Amino acid sequence: MSRILLLGGVGDALSIARRLGPQDIYSLAGLGKRPADLPCKLRVGGFGGAEGLADFIAATGIDLLLDITHPYAAQISANAARAAELSGVPCWALHRPGWQAGAGDDWREVADWAELSAALAPFKRPFFTLGREPLEHLDSIPDSQFWTLRSLDGHPGNARATVIGARGPFNLADERALFAAGQFDVLISKNSGSSATEPKLQVARELGLPVLLLARPQLPTVEREFSCVEGLWQALQGLRPAEIL
Repeated sequence: MSRILLLGGVGDALSIARRLGPQDIYSLAGLGKRPADLPCKLRVGGFGGAEGLADFIAATGIDLLLDITHPYAAQISANAARAAELSGVPCWALHRPGWQAGAGDDWREVADWAELSAALAPFKRPFFTLGREPLEHLDSIPDSQFWTLRSLDGHPGNARATVIGARGPFNLADERALFAAGQFDVLISKNSGSSATEPKLQVARELGLPVLLLARPQLPTVEREFSCVEGLWQALQGLRPAEIL
């Protein structure tokens, strides 16, 4: 019987974890909410890099490593690919496609924080949906700007920033109300490709607001790559009988 180690943290990973068996392991880095009532085992915490992950794979008899981490979790994905090489087990990854700009969109890609800071100069009330990274820059907010940040966890913010602790999925009506209350003039986001957080892009489109998108990192090539959850699930069903998944 094959044993799966699933590296997760996003909704796509949880949808697979809820269909695994008691011999399998769902691993979370430790941030965010811990799911309850999983049919598989839950592990929380890091492994100590690629070598530590390879040791864990060997010690627990893992036959397949699944990387369903966030598209911007480049270091974790690199560790997963390297650990698979070291341990001699296959690594499969879900590489969710990014969002694509449509009619009426004003999307501008930036490479890193320095480029983002320069692109933000003309704006007064940016709305950040980058996770925790902007929290490191709260003490350097220009006098001309007021920031609103949204991340999984709340934060006190300061006189020039409000931090919203919230977890998707977000609905369109609530996003419209948030944009109106905050009077945002630019949206900053990662191009996660998630339907759970996509409504903010529609609101930006409706309001004619520019969107600054942090460029996706380069992810390692692994044995098999999938673009959707169901494609990955079908491949898993072919790996072993459906009744033991």
